[in-house]
Amino acid sequence: MVNQSVKAENPTGMQHYINPLVRSIPPSGIRKFFDLVSGSKDIITLGVGEPDFCTPWHVREACVYSLERGMTKYTSNAGIPELREEIGQYLSDSFHVEYNPANEIMVTVGGSEAIDLALRTLVNPGDEILIPEPSYISYSPIISIGGGVPVGIETVAKDEFKLTAEALQAAITPKSKVLILCFPSNPTGGTMTYEDYLPIAKIVEDNDLIVISDEIYAELTYEQKHISFASLPGMKDRTILVSGFSKAFAMTGWRMGYACGHRDLIDAMLKIHQYTVMCAPVMGQIAALEALKNGKEEKDRMVESYNMRRRLVVKGFREIGLECHEPQGAFYAFPSIESTGLSSEAFAERLLFEGKVAAVPGNVFGKGGEGFIRCSYATSVAQLTEAIERMGKIVAKIKHEM
Repeated sequence: MVNQSVKAENPTGMQHYINPLVRSIPPSGIRKFFDLVSGSKDIITLGVGEPDFCTPWHVREACVYSLERGMTKYTSNAGIPELREEIGQYLSDSFHVEYNPANEIMVTVGGSEAIDLALRTLVNPGDEILIPEPSYISYSPIISIGGGVPVGIETVAKDEFKLTAEALQAAITPKSKVLILCFPSNPTGGTMTYEDYLPIAKIVEDNDLIVISDEIYAELTYEQKHISFASLPGMKDRTILVSGFSKAFAMTGWRMGYACGHRDLIDAMLKIHQYTVMCAPVMGQIAALEALKNGKEEKDRMVESYNMRRRLVVKGFREIGLECHEPQGAFYAFPSIESTGLSSEAFAERLLFEGKVAAVPGNVFGKGGEGFIRCSYATSVAQLTEAIERMGKIVAKIKHEM
């Protein structure tokens, strides 16, 4: 029997073979915009969410040595025991949350796989998944592919892009099942304190929700220490904590992440992991183990550098006439461009073609993103200084035209 909605679309060519859920998902708004950059010269790119540091040498060396020793075979599906033990110790020491490495921690192919596994494990068709927005752009498409319904909850600059209890409560319906948290936030740099989280935790418990807490930027906080949602009273068993090595340890291309949670949830995620990727690459696991054991000094230096650049870009945006809340985490600034009278996409296009600076239009990040652009400050001070100067000229030109 042919699905009537598929017939109504009248797909052409090979399209009719494609799952209609996949067919309905638009391409990444970031990819679409940065296709415009391809081939352009003299562009300063503030759009890539990637450290500009190379992975520290001792981490790379650990990988090379593992290859020299012939460590090229499959590992346990959940990851090598030594790495899981080190992850457990790291989370205990850094964020005061305890996990049993034997059955509550699994190593994944980046934090992205961990998020995908968590959602595929939890989402039934029709379930509503709550997402504070603006947010990381991958959550909604993954939810939709699984038949779930993404429900955006707008966060706003006047609240420092925090999730408020009032906004969360207003979004809950009988179909609500999962709350995704991503603090520090991509794209806003917003963070949450222990006091901010307490009313959120009560709502989670009262409404029997499960939380996926994406803490990939946990180490990148500047004026207060990161609070893991799983560390709140009663929240550990209700939370799947997702993190990885990409951001804090400058290991994006290694694709090393992990998920922690109740053994029943991790066991279910592990089933999918077994049948899709088997295990994370052993060389990457060895490198990640070295990063956790001996990488604190380099990590702290990188965070110090990001903090200096953070202050530079916020000051720069304000001086050229763009309001910008002060991000407390991650490595993104989210300045408002409403004063220019342009949409996020229109401003980003003028900035790109006239100013030769690439930033991401805020509307691609969901509710509340329109009227902003995302600028990564994980690039050199010289590049940031030049980018702000170019942006200032574009802002002045646009306001002169008004």
